[in-house]
Amino acid sequence: MVRVLTVSPDRPGACPTISDALEIASDGAVVSIEAGVYREALHLAGRRITLSAAGEAGSVTIDGEGAGRPTIGCAGGEVVLQGLVVKGADHPAVQAAGGRLRMEKCTVAAGYAAAVSVTDGARLDAVEVTVTGGQHGMVISDAGGTIEQCEIRDVAEDGIIVRLGADPTIRNCTVVNSGFRGMYVYQAARPTIERCDISATGDAGIVVALQSGPTIVDCWVHDTPGVGIDVGRGCAGVVEGCRTEQTARPGIRIAEGATTVLREGEAGGGRPKAGVSSGSSVGQDEQKVDELLGELDSMIGLEGVKAEVRSLIDEIQVNEWRRNAGLSVGAVSHHLIFTGAPGTGKTTVARLYGQLLKALGVLPNGQFREVARRDLVGQYIGHTAEKTSSVFNEALGGVLFIDEAYTLSRAGSTGGDFGQEAIDTLVKLMEDHRDQVAVIVAGYTNEMAAFLDANSGLASRFAKTLEFENYSPEQLVEIVGRIARNDDYVLLDGLTDGLLEWFGQIDRDQNFGNAREARKLIEGMRKAQSGRLRALGRMPSRDDLRTLVLEDLLVATR
Repeated sequence: MVRVLTVSPDRPGACPTISDALEIASDGAVVSIEAGVYREALHLAGRRITLSAAGEAGSVTIDGEGAGRPTIGCAGGEVVLQGLVVKGADHPAVQAAGGRLRMEKCTVAAGYAAAVSVTDGARLDAVEVTVTGGQHGMVISDAGGTIEQCEIRDVAEDGIIVRLGADPTIRNCTVVNSGFRGMYVYQAARPTIERCDISATGDAGIVVALQSGPTIVDCWVHDTPGVGIDVGRGCAGVVEGCRTEQTARPGIRIAEGATTVLREGEAGGGRPKAGVSSGSSVGQDEQKVDELLGELDSMIGLEGVKAEVRSLIDEIQVNEWRRNAGLSVGAVSHHLIFTGAPGTGKTTVARLYGQLLKALGVLPNGQFREVARRDLVGQYIGHTAEKTSSVFNEALGGVLFIDEAYTLSRAGSTGGDFGQEAIDTLVKLMEDHRDQVAVIVAGYTNEMAAFLDANSGLASRFAKTLEFENYSPEQLVEIVGRIARNDDYVLLDGLTDGLLEWFGQIDRDQNFGNAREARKLIEGMRKAQSGRLRALGRMPSRDDLRTLVLEDLLVATR
């Protein structure tokens, strides 16, 4: 049996630091780390160990910026990192020399060093890893492995470096906003680079030099001041089916003396699937899609919303079939507007929508980032654009959910015109990254109409508006019953009729909380039950402790 060690600075019996857990961890153990920031630098020599976030990916940060060495340094052994945020300074955030390193759903950043460095025959398997800064994104030297569905952005120099005979497979990755080259392949390296999206570099997209022989297939290089793909003298390999747009001419340059084979791709409409948003490497997880749609169907009410979500999913699946058949597929926005009263399931549906997009291969991780006005609007001119951009970048690859979005518009704003600055910044970011994120704005129906008028291009960024209607009294009674069952309570006969009568007479104005009213009522009934049981003068039975009665409802609603 695999031994699991828990790390938590607060939980009794848990290890307070990751280093403490590693000291007692046996070979093959899993170190499960609870949410928080851990200011440590870890050296794993010859270890077979898994470090995993106990909660959602991104909930655990390991910060080694002040350590003067790599934040996580591996030498030999077999190390697995799952769901971690790893920060370094002037040393790599993650470094592996020899051995095997697997990274899953991690976010990595460094200062003036590579975010991830792999050397000395090591094997790196990286899946859904995001690099958000560093001198270089990933450096693969004399090493191999598979780098899949990863994103490297905002690095100072080269996005990915492959050198010294290294032969990794780099598939469905995105490199954006690197200060020099997107990918640099040199010193006899032989990587396979498939369906990658390279853009917004400081110079060329992909550069091949010094006797290297890569296989570059179905990549999309665009918006670079240098040439798209530049192969130097003495190099070999294959460049096949690649597309370059808005680069220096020629888009693909093969130097005299190179033996690289240049082949056109297969005929067919639409651009090649490329980058983390393509989903080609993992395809569509139909079983997961069906499971998530079943979860959506199990929600009480919301019949119109369920139908709209299903139609969106159907369109995405058909577009994927068209793309695989070589047919053109138009640009599709995944941004949505949710309108309606509070407590009608908007946040829950937004989370499910993000997970559905991940299962369909549209978004790489489906993570959910919920924000409000205070998270986007700054206190002085220029601060708002910076805050909004930062929040938006953190949500890339998943869903950005903006609750009460109408408070950003001038009419709903109480802080000068800074809310308008947030809206204008969002409009541009949503267009620039429409394949990398789903933005969902939510709020009351009338107020959201005014919000959409705040910027002439705002309404056109959204694919559809989903209206969340108030729950009927019968549905609210069903919600109370479900909450009660989940909390291990039962409703005595006759209580259901009382609940139906109560919900039928409540005013349903703009402030009606719907499912929140149901939860609030259950809490009131539990408190009433507690007082009733204390007054019995005896120890209540197990049935007494589980049962809510009409008297509890009358006390809670008095």
